[in-house]
Amino acid sequence: MDFIDQIKAISQQVLKLKDQIQNEQATKAAFIMPFLQTLGYNVFNPMEVAHEFTADVPGLKGEKVDYAILMEDKPVILIECKSCNENLEHPKHNSQLHRYFHVTAAKFGILTNGILYRFYTDIEKSNVMDTKPFFEFNLLNFEELAVNELKRFTKTSFNPNELEGVAKNLLYAKEIKRIMAEQLTNPSPEFVKFFASQVYSGRMMTTVVDKFTEITKKSLKEFINESITDKLKSVIDSTQTTSSVKNNSDETVEIIELNIKENEIVTTEEELEGFYVVKSILREVIDTHRIQYKDTKAYFGINLDGKVTKTICRLYFNQSKKVIGIIDAEGKEAKTNISNIDEIYGLAAILKDRAKSLSKENLLPNPTSTDL
Repeated sequence: MDFIDQIKAISQQVLKLKDQIQNEQATKAAFIMPFLQTLGYNVFNPMEVAHEFTADVPGLKGEKVDYAILMEDKPVILIECKSCNENLEHPKHNSQLHRYFHVTAAKFGILTNGILYRFYTDIEKSNVMDTKPFFEFNLLNFEELAVNELKRFTKTSFNPNELEGVAKNLLYAKEIKRIMAEQLTNPSPEFVKFFASQVYSGRMMTTVVDKFTEITKKSLKEFINESITDKLKSVIDSTQTTSSVKNNSDETVEIIELNIKENEIVTTEEELEGFYVVKSILREVIDTHRIQYKDTKAYFGINLDGKVTKTICRLYFNQSKKVIGIIDAEGKEAKTNISNIDEIYGLAAILKDRAKSLSKENLLPNPTSTDL
């Protein structure tokens, strides 16, 4: 089984059990130890994974970190664990790991509640753990790129010297993305003045800056819209005729709008569980790497190869009744009410037929809706 499939299997397990896990010890046993094993570490070998590793802080004897991954009898990664019900944002959690990090030889620290894993190092000051993680991995919400970064921490790939540079790049990229996101929604005066000065030669009075703030916000959104439109058109044009592009125009507009507002979209646990059910059904007829999803405000779409033109089905779970819409051979969407997620298994044959037909086709009509 590939590494990404192992991670997805743990993700599914966490999704099923997290509501039943009530404390830190249960979180360790059910979530964190299997996660460490997936990374290739033998959690039952104390010479490789030390449980309750002593990290005495001056003036505080008996301080212990939950796990320490050892290499040549020295700790290289410290892991502080919390219950899956706890929020890692609490400052006391970060301060605990900070203390342990300072008094050991470890260059990396992980703070986790079994769902979210936050990776720290000492980029800002040597031997002092940074206040911000350089990498975060959420078992219930991750992309393949994040899995590739996580793979660097597996036993077979772990290279502390190489990871120092990687950690810096990840942290800087993360911060730049955060700043960009802030500027898109609430541009600072400095940000606005930079653009305004390129097109306006007058004095940057407060009223001018206020005016250009709105212009800048609008221009940035339009630029992103146009860029997405151009990219989508180039992809669609390469696989479809002009008439097919016209038929898909409404869905293209929908995708553009949702990309701008994707921060407003919340992928629910039920949607992810439905995705894994569909994926397990289709495992028999198609490579699971091709099965992906696209969450929108209206529905949770499951497709092949990340293409909305290859939609297998749509889950409408953000409403009073659960509905699954399966696209037929003519591109029409047939909706069926379900009382619980397990009822998706009753539609296995239809889902398999849809997936098999999509794997053979390049040109598909635009889905339209007809209720059963």
